[in-house]
Amino acid sequence: MRKVFERNGRAVEALCGIDLEVRSGEFVAITGPSGSGKSTLLYLLGALDRPSSGDIHLLGDTTGQMRDIDLASIRSRVVGFVFQFHFLMMELSAIENVMVPALVAGKSPSEVTRRARELLERVGLADRVDHRPAQLSGGEQQRVAIARALINQPALLLGDEPTGNLDTATGEAIYQLLREHNREHGQTIVVVTHNPVLAQHADRVVNVVDGRIATGSDLAEEIR
Repeated sequence: MRKVFERNGRAVEALCGIDLEVRSGEFVAITGPSGSGKSTLLYLLGALDRPSSGDIHLLGDTTGQMRDIDLASIRSRVVGFVFQFHFLMMELSAIENVMVPALVAGKSPSEVTRRARELLERVGLADRVDHRPAQLSGGEQQRVAIARALINQPALLLGDEPTGNLDTATGEAIYQLLREHNREHGQTIVVVTHNPVLAQHADRVVNVVDGRIATGSDLAEEIR
């Protein structure tokens, strides 16, 4: 799989022949230096973008040649995203932010409300459900974002530096939460991180360097 961008009239190859399989129920951490192609790879895995060449097989669907409307359908049905910046709607409360994806998917408002409260309780925010983002700390906002990503019970959860702006203790707590969800529900999780300590929560670490999966001494290694 390759991904090429055009910048200032020049072709820039972000990914150069990536071949990666993520097994169902696996927790994978993608590491590597800045600009190595980690986030590009994550966005391709989550059908936020298409490869320039090659195929992506996501739960039985080949996404590379799909129409935008079909990609959007897959994202809403089977993929959850957690980004470094939480992208909450500032005018909505915590519980309303969590409910949005499920309501857009057409689920019952009463069931969505119940599920959102359960998730916020799970991330330690049972007493903050009616607070707006401006009334929450950075760590609390990120926990709301995680609950929002989980509301539709996606088969695949993707995180792009989900703890990049958080203190060490909060980052550790969030990774523990993701790990627990992975083990309890068999959810497939792929997370991009610069932090090798947090990466050790994963089943497998994949090291991306210069748009390729590293080989030799830098080969993706299993975390036992």
